[in-house]
Amino acid sequence: MDSLIHKIHQQLMNKEITCTELVQEKLKALKQNTHNTVNSLLDTLALDLATKVDSKIANGETIGLLEGIPFGIKDVYMLQGTYTTASSDLLKNYKSAYTATAIQKLLDAGAIPLVKENCDSFGHGSSSENTIFGAVKNAIDPNLVAGGSSGGSAVNVAKDYTVFSIGGDTGGSVRQPAGYNHVYGLKPTYGRISRYGLMAYASSTDCVGPIAKSIEDIRIVLNTMSGKDAKDQTTYASENISEESISNTNKIESVGYFKNFIESEAIDAKIKSDFLNSLEKIKAKGIEVKALDFFESETLVSTYYTLAMAETASNLSRLDGTNYGDRIEAENLKETYSVTRSENLSEETKRRIVGGNQVLSQGFSDEIYLKGLAIRDQISENFENDFKEVDIILSPVTPNNPPKIGDSLKNPLAMYLSDAYTVGFSLGQLPTLTIPQGTATGLQITAAKNNDELVLKFANFLKDTI
Repeated sequence: MDSLIHKIHQQLMNKEITCTELVQEKLKALKQNTHNTVNSLLDTLALDLATKVDSKIANGETIGLLEGIPFGIKDVYMLQGTYTTASSDLLKNYKSAYTATAIQKLLDAGAIPLVKENCDSFGHGSSSENTIFGAVKNAIDPNLVAGGSSGGSAVNVAKDYTVFSIGGDTGGSVRQPAGYNHVYGLKPTYGRISRYGLMAYASSTDCVGPIAKSIEDIRIVLNTMSGKDAKDQTTYASENISEESISNTNKIESVGYFKNFIESEAIDAKIKSDFLNSLEKIKAKGIEVKALDFFESETLVSTYYTLAMAETASNLSRLDGTNYGDRIEAENLKETYSVTRSENLSEETKRRIVGGNQVLSQGFSDEIYLKGLAIRDQISENFENDFKEVDIILSPVTPNNPPKIGDSLKNPLAMYLSDAYTVGFSLGQLPTLTIPQGTATGLQITAAKNNDELVLKFANFLKDTI
């Protein structure tokens, strides 16, 4: 099975390259890149770790599969002693006091962090333009957006600046930029990977997600980060997914798709025809394809943003310059809070906090917030019924191609609607993988909750089918 991780591991063991040379080469490429993917380089740490790997190899010791493999980290994860800015003015000087569980597991496996990666500020955006480090440019066409919010992470993988990157997916923040930049991006089942040390955006849908250039590399990184964590009570124990288990696709008999996604007037004609062609190729392999009913895109987007904004307003209330962030003093404490947040938070973040406070305010919470929770329950129930009929749900990642840089900032509503095909699976807390095939922005593969293995298995099948 294709795997950059396996290939580099073998090169290191055969002494075809040294880990120091590999890390230096990647750091040089990151430093020179013009796609605005870098918030800060971790060069001292990376080179120190590379030296230790080289010493082990020189001494004839065996190294683990991930040992010496360079990776990137979206700048919303804590890594002790490094800047964790969330691409924001408020936290531009903040250094992590501890390390996120998912990142620590990769460090324990010997992987080498190279870079904190550019993203939409606090994960707020679908284009990676809402950042103090400059808009991230698409890996395929630098005039287009990279997608958000994990745009820097997706571009670094696509351009081979990192072997894999760790993004964060709330409403599509790994899957959409993976589709825009033609790489693989996974949102695992909610709770499979600990969120401890991931800066909270919307806690009920935030997921740690790997981005890589192959299914096998996604599998390796997913296995490494998964597992129950005492520091995150939403996590659960999960078994490792083996390479052999995702090679056999005999048990996949039926695939569903949401007909309203495809019949929508908003979908690009080419994406629609490419998606339908993909379904025909799947049918030709003897797999049954079923059309399914689902909620309209507008309902999905409005429900997601109602709940996400409410959780954002709550989670970001701690960022007032007292314990976190750059404080701007004013005449009194109330004014200090006000000026600090007003001057340091971006327009998009303020828009979401104001919207969230409106949703949660007295007189509106019953009308809006509780209704949003009720629809989310209906969406989950809909998915449970769907997976009694089909093994897999297939969908385009986005209804349209990536916009030009600047266009999303002019039209926030259009930006929210670009998430129309990703947010529903987030509300259902389902495992969903973007693959760089089938349409210009890829396909999404979704399975029932806790069945991440089936998602990877079907991706492996599609790799040779479409």
